[in-house]
Amino acid sequence: VELVESGGGLVQPGGSLRLSCRISGFTEQDHVVTWYRLSPGKEREWVASDRPGDLFDNVADSVKGRVTISRDNTENIVYLQMNNLKTEDTAIYYCYLPGDDKWGQGTQVTVSS
Repeated sequence: VELVESGGGLVQPGGSLRLSCRISGFTEQDHVVTWYRLSPGKEREWVASDRPGDLFDNVADSVKGRVTISRDNTENIVYLQMNNLKTEDTAIYYCYLPGDDKWGQGTQVTVSS
């Protein structure tokens, strides 16, 4: 199983980014996919999870109302749409499959004016 994140970059406060996590290789069919982030000097923080069949987004309070998680089952991609970004959202964002204990390499998000 391989996870490849993309979509990070530099954005001004209030801007938006859509992160992608492309999943390849064998994995459980109904896999849970999670996003975490890591900022300098801080502990790793859970951001959001997508579980097949969930009716509502499962996102952290720190990003609730600004972040949505979705998946394209045809392409096997999980997206993290982030709106109204704040400087405190600056971090490396990682995709993780708990069922396979597999991490991606991360994608850097920098929010700065």
